[in-house]
Parts: sequence; C-alpha cells; structure tokens
Amino acid sequence: MALAHRLRDAIRRLNPHIPVGAQDEACRMVLNPNIPGQVQANRQMHRWLAEGVPVQYQRDGETRGDRVSIVDWSDTARNDWLALNQFSVQGPKLTRRPDVVLFIDGLPVVVVELSNPGDENADLWTACNQLQAYKEDIPDLFHSNALLVISDGIEARVGSLTPDPERYMAWRTIDGASVDPLRAMKELETLVHGLFRRELLLNYLRHFILFQDDGPLVKKVAGYHQIHAVRAVVESVLVASSPKADASRRGKGGAVWHTQGAGKSIEMTCLAAELLRETPVQADTRPRLRELLSHSPSRGIVFTTIQKSHPAKTRTASRSCPSGTTSPSSATRPTAASTASGPAWTARPWRGGHEPRSACTCMTPLDRCARAGTTPSSWSSCTTCGSRASLRRACTRCTWTNR
Repeated sequence: MALAHRLRDAIRRLNPHIPVGAQDEACRMVLNPNIPGQVQANRQMHRWLAEGVPVQYQRDGETRGDRVSIVDWSDTARNDWLALNQFSVQGPKLTRRPDVVLFIDGLPVVVVELSNPGDENADLWTACNQLQAYKEDIPDLFHSNALLVISDGIEARVGSLTPDPERYMAWRTIDGASVDPLRAMKELETLVHGLFRRELLLNYLRHFILFQDDGPLVKKVAGYHQIHAVRAVVESVLVASSPKADASRRGKGGAVWHTQGAGKSIEMTCLAAELLRETPVQADTRPRLRELLSHSPSRGIVFTTIQKSHPAKTRTASRSCPSGTTSPSSATRPTAASTASGPAWTARPWRGGHEPRSACTCMTPLDRCARAGTTPSSWSSCTTCGSRASLRRACTRCTWTNR
C-alpha cells in the first residue's frame, strides 16, 4: 500500500536518467510486491528502499540493468514528507484508522498508535494491542513499514514489525549526548525530536534495520544508544584515518564500552553496513571461524566472539600453586615451554574481589579451586564443551591466573 501519485512523482524526480517505462515498472512492483508473507514482503520492500528497485530496459540496442531509487538518502529536501492523522485504510474486511502515519515519497514507513487518554484503563500496551490488530486487518499498510511507535501520552516506545511487546524500546535522547533531556513525563516528545529528525531518520532507515533469518524471519531495529554509538564511531574513524588529522588523533579510532546484553552484535552489524558497506558473516563455532578465515576473499567481515580464536590444544604438566599449596593430583597446567602454542599459567594477583573466579572460554562457570574449599571434578577440561585448553581460572587465594 502506498500513495501512488506521490510515489510516482518521487520516482520521476529521482530517476531522470531511466526511461519512463522502467520507472512505471518499478512503481508497479512497489505497489504490488506479490511476495507471500508479511515479514518477507517487508524485507523485500526494505531492500528496495535501501538499494533501489531493479529494472531492465533497452537502450542503443542493448538490454541494460539499473536500479530505480525511491528515496534520496543524501538530500532530505528532495524527498516528499507527509504525516497524516486518522488515515483510513481499507482492509479485506474492515476499515481501520491508525492515529498517525508518516509517509516518505508516498510509502508509509512509520505508524504511531496512541492509547485513548479518556479511557482510565488504557495504557501503553493497549496501543500495542491495537497495532497487532492492524497487522491482521490491514496487512498491506505494513509492507513498507520501518518503525512502529506506541504511546499513552506519557510513556512511549518504538519497535518493529515482529517484536514481542517487551522488545519495544524507549528513546531517551535527542542529540545523543544527554539522556532524558526533557525529563519525566516527556518520553513521546523526546522520541519525536530524537528519532524523527529527517536526516537522522533517513540514516536510521538505511543502516539500522536488520532481518535475522536463522529460524523464523525476525526484524530488528537499533536502539538510541546503538545508532549514536555507530555514528560516533564512523566520525571518529574518518577523522583518525584522514592524513590531515591532528597527530594526537591520527590512527586512533577509539573504543565503545558496553554492558552485557546492550546489543553489541546489532551495533557492529550496523557499523559494518554504514562504514564498510558490507554484510558481516557470523562464525558461531571455532571450526566455522577457521573455515571462513581460510576461504575468505581478500575483503570481507567475519563477526565472532573472542573466545573462538583460543587455541584448541595445549600440552600440559603439573605445577604447584605459587602460594605454597600444591594443586590436586588431577591438576594439569601448561608448561612455560608451551607458551608458543597456547597460554602459559603465570602467578599473578587477582584484583577482582575475594571470590575465586573460574570460567571456560565457552563462558561455563567452573568450580572453585581446591584451596577455596572445593575440588573441581576436572581441573583441565570444561564439563560443557570438553575443551582442555580453553580454561581461564583466577583465584584470590592461590593467585593462579590463565591469560
């Protein structure tokens, strides 16, 4: 579903070098994607939105291929922006009226649903449930949808076509520097001013929407901290790689700190898409990582976690605890001679607190060391992954650490 006349005018305006017949064919494809499945159709529409609609035409006796642009990503003024309140959409059985629909070049990319402020029982999730009903009653509205926004006038959340209600996120910044700048009770205003600035919204639509298909197809969108972190990284990398950069910044891209579960995977994928214009390939296991590295072309991005590069085998030998206590008879540790092929055990004080800390690189917590009170069932192998060389152990009492 789209505003056909606005879409057609945008295609004419943005693609003067493409014959009118090919422009009309691209417009027909967008208006009738003919792709089964709501999420599958949405993925195809997003691809066309970001990359252009593929067309063919005859010129000088040759068949040529090209892409018809729907949106001008570099100049916001060349796009047609429109927001409609109570926009009526005719579905197969019912007519529905979403509260606010935002169109870019005739395509409905954002739907905003507000719960009724006059209903004392209405809350944020009443609006969420209403959106779920829209997906069933007027599915064509969501073919080109990028973002869904729900609000009760006080709280506000943003999500995508496929998330569970708990996946809807608050948008807590306007400029990316200050959090909750309008303070409490102003979440909707913060979201509107922080996400719907035209330049930022175009950047978001192009680089910060992902589809994950290792199982049921899922659409994911970045949070406020992810988009601003990526934009800061891109700016920093461009400055650091410039030959005109100040000596103190040249070659220094910087670091981004995250807590666990903050969405590092999505962030790095978006960074690769924006900075390198490539799609990363994920390595879930060590054999898969080896395969990708050994058969990859000269360019490419492999996304993995650091423990996947840990050595698989290491020679072992018995050693004593540096505090004078001998480890259990079953304990085996790499010798110093094995450092070249794997990590060596070193005596190093642990400064992480008073509790012994042990973990395999597969992140399975292990038992505490013998001197801390319990004896591990196997000092040199993980009960989950079975690795003999991937143990990392640190104890405040015996000061053994494996780095």
